[in-house]
Amino acid sequence: MKKIFILPLLLSGLAMFSGCDSNSDESGTAKMQVRLTDAPGDYAAVNIDIKSVQVHKDNGDTESGWITLDEINPGVYNLLDFANGRDTLLASSTLPAGRISQIRLVLGNDNSLVLKNGDVKSLKTPSGQTSGVKLKIDADLESDVTYVLLLDFDAAKSIVARGNGQYNLKPVVRTITQAVAGGIKGKVTPAAYKPGIYVISAANDTIGGFANDAGDFLIKGVPAGTYTVKFYTEGDAHNKTIDNVSIAQDQIKDLGTVVLE
Repeated sequence: MKKIFILPLLLSGLAMFSGCDSNSDESGTAKMQVRLTDAPGDYAAVNIDIKSVQVHKDNGDTESGWITLDEINPGVYNLLDFANGRDTLLASSTLPAGRISQIRLVLGNDNSLVLKNGDVKSLKTPSGQTSGVKLKIDADLESDVTYVLLLDFDAAKSIVARGNGQYNLKPVVRTITQAVAGGIKGKVTPAAYKPGIYVISAANDTIGGFANDAGDFLIKGVPAGTYTVKFYTEGDAHNKTIDNVSIAQDQIKDLGTVVLE
């Protein structure tokens, strides 16, 4: 069964995401979102109780390497609600740049299966309720780039009949880590002008912010595309426009030093 998990966030949600930081802010970090999808299964519902989401930094120390994502949406999720391209946000966080090797889903006790005839069966998940469901990732996070970790949950393959009318949950999940937005950085001079900086798409969607006191600027969450970058100063005395700035989704474009006349 084919599952597609290129979610609406990639195209629409991030088009309005804006943020601007100096080069010194959150240096060496990347933004990650964890989202869940599924393919149709031959059940009325597959309910999974998700308590926590963690990722593991590939630093050689097994337990201390686990990082709990701090923006978590815990709850009981019916996987079949997210079939046919639908999805939901499980968690997000700002993480240290570098390699992550695993993700761990910590499950609660309220896991259940609803059969087509309406019968409700408890799902036993011993590993998920103790050490967590661990999945391989092996992805490198670049500093200041925005990522989505796609959890492609196969409900049909994850339900195992025990032969006595009971069922076990042995999650079969495909993980995909994808950069979805890059950014623009640089330095304006003279820094005292403190310009407003606007990154404008062909559709006139605008992402913006300001340079810091040293003139450094870093605008994150810019989807791949070609943009016009405008620098506005008080009284419009030292404005500047740079056209045709091309951004890749896994790149922080460096404009270098921008001189405001």
